[in-house]
Formats: sequence, C-alpha cells, structure tokens
Amino acid sequence: MPLRLYDTEAAAVRDFEPLRPGAASIYLCGATVQAPPHIGHLRSGVAFDVLARWLEVGHGLDVTFVRNVTDIDDKILTKAADAGRPWWAWAYTHEQAFTAAYDAVGVRRPTYEPRATGHVPEMVELMELLVERGHAYAADDGSGDVYFDVRSFAEYGVLTHVRLDDVAPAEDADPRGKRDPRDFALWKGSKAGEPATASWPTPFGRGRPGWHLECSAMARRYLGDAFDVHGGGLDLRFPHHENEQAQSRAAGLGFASYWLHNGWVTQGGEKMSKSLGNSLLVTEVLKGTTPLALRYYLGSAHYRSNLEHSATSLAEAESAVGRVETFLRRVQPVVEAYASRPAGSGAPALRLPPAFRAAMDDDLNVPGALAVLHDTVRAGNVALDNDREQFAVAAANDVTAIVRALGIDPLDPHWTGGTGAASSAQAAQEKALTALVQAQLDARAQAKARKDFAAADAVRDTLAAAGVRVQDSSDGARWSLGG
Repeated sequence: MPLRLYDTEAAAVRDFEPLRPGAASIYLCGATVQAPPHIGHLRSGVAFDVLARWLEVGHGLDVTFVRNVTDIDDKILTKAADAGRPWWAWAYTHEQAFTAAYDAVGVRRPTYEPRATGHVPEMVELMELLVERGHAYAADDGSGDVYFDVRSFAEYGVLTHVRLDDVAPAEDADPRGKRDPRDFALWKGSKAGEPATASWPTPFGRGRPGWHLECSAMARRYLGDAFDVHGGGLDLRFPHHENEQAQSRAAGLGFASYWLHNGWVTQGGEKMSKSLGNSLLVTEVLKGTTPLALRYYLGSAHYRSNLEHSATSLAEAESAVGRVETFLRRVQPVVEAYASRPAGSGAPALRLPPAFRAAMDDDLNVPGALAVLHDTVRAGNVALDNDREQFAVAAANDVTAIVRALGIDPLDPHWTGGTGAASSAQAAQEKALTALVQAQLDARAQAKARKDFAAADAVRDTLAAAGVRVQDSSDGARWSLGG
C-alpha cells in the first residue's frame, strides 16, 4: 500500500511520490521566537516528526528535514524594546527555549535549522528576481518597502482556494505605497526608532525581510527550487503559505509538491494562544507531566484534527504510556530468555504489524495506529498470564517496533535519562536490582526444591512488598516491577 497524504492544494488525499527516488524533503515553518513556547507550539513539531520517522522507517527514504527559525519580526522588536533588551538577544533566548521544548518531547533535531537573519542575501536575490519578472515593485513613496503584485500572478489563491476578489487588504505594511491594498510586503523599509541592527542594505534601501519572503528563500537554499512537502499549522495556510507559494512560483520555482497542515491544540474549542490567555507553557506542564506523556498526547489525535485540551488529557496520556511500559518491562525477562536460546530458536525479529502499516499509510492515521498498539499490548498481557511465551514475545516485538516508529518507546534512554553519566548510573542501578532480585528468586527456587513452601512464599511476599511481581512459568520464575 502506498503512503497517501492529504494535500491542501489538491483538497484530496494523494499517493506520495517523492521527486527523487529513495529520498524525501520536508520544509516545516518553525517558531517565531517572540516568547516561550506553550504546548500548542509543539503540535506541528510532533506531527511532522512522526511524518519524517514514518518516511524513514515505513518507506526506507532518506529524509532531509528543514525547520526554520523566524528571529526577526515586528513582535520580536516590540517585545524586546518593552523589555529593554536587544532584539537579537530576546530572539535567541526564546529560540533556546523552543529547542529545549522540542528536545524534551523527543522531536528530533532537523537536518538544517536556518535562522531568517542568516539568509538575507538569498532573500534579496529572490526579491530582485520577482521585480525583474514583473511580479514585485518598490514603493514609490521612498519608504524602502517592496511589494508582491498579487494581480500579476494569475494563480494567486490556488493553495487555499480563495478568489482574489474576496481577499482582504494585507495588513503587513503601510498601505500608502501599495498599488493594490492586497499586495503583501516582501521587504519592509527601515522606520524611525527601529534598531539600526534590524536592517540590511538592498538596492531598494535598508530594511528587513517580510515573513513570507523568509521562508521561500530558506526553503530554496536548503531543498532546491522544488521539494516534496511543505508543512505547518492550519493558521498558516492564509496568508503565509498562500503568499509563499505565489512568490516562489511567480519566480519560476516549482516549490512544494504537497502541502500538509496540522490542527491546533484547543481549549474550549478555541485555538491555544497567548492572546486568548489560555496558553500552557511547556516548562509549566512538564512540572506535572512526563515528557513522554506530553508527546503521546500531542500526537494522539489525527494530525489534521484539532486536539482539545482538558483537565484530564495529560493524565489519560500518562495512563496510556504506563500500560505500554508496564507490559514491556513485564515481558522483558521472557524476551531475554528467548534471545539467549540457540540460533534459530530465539526471539523473532522486530516487525511492524500490517494493521499498523495500513493505518500509518492512510494519511498518518495515528489514532488507528495507537489502537493497534494497545490491542497488541492487551494480547501480550493475556499471553503472559497464560504462559504462552512465544505469543508474548511476538507481541513484545510488535509493540517495540510500533513505539519506536512513533517515537514513544518508554524504554528509550531519551525518556529514562539515558545519556552520559545519567545513563551509566541508571544501568548500574538496573544491574544491581536484577542481581538482588535474582538472588532472591534463586533462594525461592531452592526452598521449593526442598519443599519448604513457607520459605518460598515468604520470599515472594518480600519481593511483592518491594513492588516486584513474580510469576512462575515453564522457564522458571519471571519478575517485573509494579502490580
């Protein structure tokens, strides 16, 4: 079954056919680093991390992933000035906060993460090309502004299916220098009172880039004139993505083959945003929720659906990942026992269940994929309870393959603090615990062999009081934490 994705421009699900065999390219609109991230900001990061992982794991593609940083913007200048800080320091502080938030929830670092301020030459080059081709013009009021002429491009509106006659005036710059109120700014001339460091020289005068121009130039710089997927939140479809596509295609570039847009995190049906006062900062949420549970929650709905946040949302996610982790830890001794058997009779290789593959290939139907995961966990627990070890091991391998593909493996060192010294310390603790428990189980086995069942039961009770569950099987006693 081919991977099928919903393309906003086509308004339909399409077979995914990459431009270059064996490879895929993705551009994701990243953060405008004006303030600390709330959990709504992480939704697109998680959604497109899942896409990139599935392209790699499910379809064997070499993925180039670009996620930009908008580090120059009207709001950044205003907020930095209000705080009495340099705009570039303000932006970098919040860029670091976003990086920490992405890292916390297991969103992998992109192949490239360009900052807008580092790519002004490419923006000026693209702007000059648009002027040369008759699709852009410098304002004649001496402001230094440069605008895209929407009436010059017949395809304007095809991405979001809007008619030019229905488009409202663009509010991104002073309209006095525009030929048409709907024309949008490619370049904003320097204004009195703005920091001198927030402007760059161009043939049209000093100034700074418009938001739309930034993304077109950076996508071209790292992915070429044409690439596979452009992604972002639903709120970016118009005007941002419509304007990106218009200016890029007007310049003669193929630009994106597929447009994917993720839904919002909502509260009371409204988009989570600081302006509504309903934001949940990532740093605050993670004081009461594990990073794994937050990632699970953010990825649990279909990426195109809005995700309603309630008081119980994160607790439900904690419970879901807890069930998966409990099973994997419970079955681990059985898997290890199978793996140690002679060649040809050990544990089977990891595989992705066909039902999971079908769900993921159906426009990344993660809810359907999670249903397969939890069904497999339940089947694995039943197999363990009934000493059907071969079935339990097969279930464990399927579960492991699924959670790795989705980036939610509870045994991954990322979630358990398994890096550097922390990893070594945890490994030592686990080794010590295993040795101590095994010594108790050996003593219990010896007591049972001499028919001292009271002593055997006492060992079992002692372990149970310490949170160690013991279960007898044909291969001997197995143990797990919890329950």
